[in-house]
Amino acid sequence: MEKVYEPAIHLNHVDFQIGDSKIIQNITGSFPKGKITTLVGPSGAGKTTLLKMCNGLISPTAGEIFIHNELISTYNPVDLRRNVGMALQSAPMIKGTVYENLELPLKLQNKKLAETGAISYLGDVGLDRSFLNKNAVDLSGGQRQKVSIARTLVNQSEILLLDEITSALDRASVKEIEELIVKINNKYNVTMIWITHNLEQALKIGHYTWVLMKGEVIETGESKLLENPQNELVKRFVQGVME
Repeated sequence: MEKVYEPAIHLNHVDFQIGDSKIIQNITGSFPKGKITTLVGPSGAGKTTLLKMCNGLISPTAGEIFIHNELISTYNPVDLRRNVGMALQSAPMIKGTVYENLELPLKLQNKKLAETGAISYLGDVGLDRSFLNKNAVDLSGGQRQKVSIARTLVNQSEILLLDEITSALDRASVKEIEELIVKINNKYNVTMIWITHNLEQALKIGHYTWVLMKGEVIETGESKLLENPQNELVKRFVQGVME
């Protein structure tokens, strides 16, 4: 019997449309609380649009989104972004030190980050205290991603949205970030939704996987579905990517 998990995010007949173009079409489904769900599919499938709606950066043109069983529209935008963090491929940094980047989420709330706290968050992502006063522009791509993820921990986000966070990294850095994501998921029980073009990564890291094509969810289930898809379109997609 399949386990039933409490939904961290639930989408109910969600559409997103620009003019006559439907980017997301009638998506219904849940992202389980405390689990890693990977989103895969060809470019232009609507994965990033879906992620942005879960963060309130854009609003659906039809349907409803619930965060922890509350309508997303009822959240204060600041509280929503604090609750639902986002890490991007580019890992954007503000000018200044690593400490200043870590403190940013609290600074926006007129709070301060204790140095001991900053060191602890760096430790969570595998960086030592010597990084605290480094200039953010001097960090490698992998280090930037680690600081970006640590910044979401400062916010104590219960949900973390990850958009292609390893696609620009070398193989060693990819492995480090994958291990870090699993560690954070286990340590803090953070719900994660991860867009990746790397199907081996989706299979290895994800508990669950959604396959999107042309704005629709074609197949969902435990990530092992990628080893033996039931849908013919998904079979062809997987074969084309993993050959």
